[in-house]
Amino acid sequence: MGKTSIFEATVEHFLAPILPFLQDAEVSEIMINSSDEIYIERAGKVVKTDARFEDDDALLSAVNNVLQYTGKRLSPEHPLIDSRLPDGSRVHVILPPLCRSGMCVTIRKFAKVMFEAEHLVELGTWTRQAMEYMRICVLAEKNILVAGGTSSGKTCLLNVLSSVVPHHQRVVVIEDSAELKLQQDHLISLEARAADRWGRGEVTIRELFRSSLRLRPDRIIIGEVRGGEALDVIQAMTSGHAGSMSTLHANMAMDALNRMETLAMMSEIELPLQALRAQIASAIDVVVQMTRFSDGRRGITQISEILPLGDDGHYRLQDVFTYVLKDDQDEGERREVLEWTGNKSRFTQEPRVQILRDEFDLTKPIFSADK
Repeated sequence: MGKTSIFEATVEHFLAPILPFLQDAEVSEIMINSSDEIYIERAGKVVKTDARFEDDDALLSAVNNVLQYTGKRLSPEHPLIDSRLPDGSRVHVILPPLCRSGMCVTIRKFAKVMFEAEHLVELGTWTRQAMEYMRICVLAEKNILVAGGTSSGKTCLLNVLSSVVPHHQRVVVIEDSAELKLQQDHLISLEARAADRWGRGEVTIRELFRSSLRLRPDRIIIGEVRGGEALDVIQAMTSGHAGSMSTLHANMAMDALNRMETLAMMSEIELPLQALRAQIASAIDVVVQMTRFSDGRRGITQISEILPLGDDGHYRLQDVFTYVLKDDQDEGERREVLEWTGNKSRFTQEPRVQILRDEFDLTKPIFSADK
């Protein structure tokens, strides 16, 4: 029996109180506020369950077992811990006294069924026209930033977009905690590492990113930009590493650029603000905004192309798709639609786009050079 099989068996034992939720495909998140207070998210709705661990020690034993899989351990020096289950589900632990109610554990389940582009159309995440537009952008090696709030579907969309990357290309994936499940043939997956109890051995996303540039990548995919590595990402995008993709927490496309700017300023390298903004505007080609609605649905609400900085030094966007409310005259109801704005793509005349003209179908009017 291999290491993964052993841990799978022990996880079933220690996490027995929540095992039905781990096995339920409709449950996307398990939130353990304390040993006797457990919530789940099922089909987009958060509900309290009757499940409970026997006591705090039983919960502690379960968490220690989970952390062993990734070689981590509980300690007062590191009260915030990220780990994962053998199936790829993400686990986040907060220790007391940071969490006043006791140990807090959240499990973001890994979707065992990998979503495909057509499935996202059926779910209403995007339209076929938007799907084709994003496919052209990936094939044309545009740098794409997927923005959105917590649990809005950013990782799921990034998985789908990465499936468009040609299989002959070498892809390097960098994550804080491994979540992406890419289907590429030539794939190098790197994962950051926290320091041990003596503060040794830490490897950050930023260090992994710098190392990845020496691995001869055709594309670099970063699970999430969340710190000073943003500046390294921006500089790599503007120095020949086209077709890179990442996610970032933001509520609108413009907010995503402003947040990227803030994160880049967290690095030790100081740049004039105008120079930094010019690099960001040059590095990022497309921002895709994901939104989680109150009924639990996830969808794309904005796809924007980044324009050169304005004369006033501020960012400029061109919306290609936006989420609009439309009156359905046949049904007498209002419905939400991700709709083309009528704006032509600024990439139309670029050689990498023109060579893909045989791929144009629903996007012909978007990439057409005609006025």
